Amino acid sequence: MFYIDFILPMIGSLLLIICVMVGVAFLTLLERKVLGYIQIRKGPNKVGLMGIPQPFCDAVKLFTKEQVYPMASNYLAYYFSPVFSLFLSLSIWMCTPYFCKLYSFNLGALFFLACTSLGVYTVMIAGWSSNSNYALLGGLRAVAQTISYEVSLALILLSFIFLIGNYNLMNFYFYQDYLWFIVISFPLSMVWFASSLAETNRTPFDFAEGESELVSGFNVEYSSGGFALIFLAEYASILFMSMLFSIIFLGGDIFSILFFIKLTFVSFMFIWVRGTLPRFRYDKLMYLAWKSFLPFSLNYLFFFIGLKLFILSILI
Repeated sequence: MFYIDFILPMIGSLLLIICVMVGVAFLTLLERKVLGYIQIRKGPNKVGLMGIPQPFCDAVKLFTKEQVYPMASNYLAYYFSPVFSLFLSLSIWMCTPYFCKLYSFNLGALFFLACTSLGVYTVMIAGWSSNSNYALLGGLRAVAQTISYEVSLALILLSFIFLIGNYNLMNFYFYQDYLWFIVISFPLSMVWFASSLAETNRTPFDFAEGESELVSGFNVEYSSGGFALIFLAEYASILFMSMLFSIIFLGGDIFSILFFIKLTFVSFMFIWVRGTLPRFRYDKLMYLAWKSFLPFSLNYLFFFIGLKLFILSILI
């Protein structure tokens, strides 16, 4: 009994983390290739066959470089914030709706919201503990941006939770047997996608890492392993948000090959947006969150609550 209840989930978690890390490695390769073709160039193609071993070479290079610590930094917070950031990005994967009961808990949606809320602190502490003005500005921008767009994300998720009547992500699969939710709520899916871009600090909302004005934003003082961990955490979050988009709006059948094709396409859209759109102006970012997305998602939330009550009144 001990073996089944404790050892198997641990092995499953380890396998899941390894697979996510490999997925992140090849997502970086996909990004560089796609950006290369968008900008009419080849992208990485020198290392091995078509540049496929390139991510692993990058990992070896980053983790074997010398670690530099700024003298004025708050050492412990500076050292541990990238570690905690990666830990959060990987632990969020535990709410993946598996049928094999790896960690199938009924409050998966709440777990997702709790983990993404904690992600703000890692960026804030990374920016503050570096004791650099650029890093601090990047951290402050990231905090303001993330907490603004989290409200919209939570309201959109609540809309579907009211419709389904359960926090378990598994129910998104059962309720989309005949009709995907993207068909009945296409505008909502676009708002979710834009909020996901802002949540993961991606272009056109990459103010936390604005190279043109903040050198490199909140991670400017990080090098070698610390930078690699922040990088891995960001791309693991992108993969997770792509998976969540596929679960909520595109059917969510996690055991079909089609699901992974959909996941890859959503990840490709993240890269496509990066290669196409310029950076937003900061005041317009806040205006978009509070004046456009918030009223929109609130209206949809009230609509879904009314729809659920109407369906229940018919059934009763």
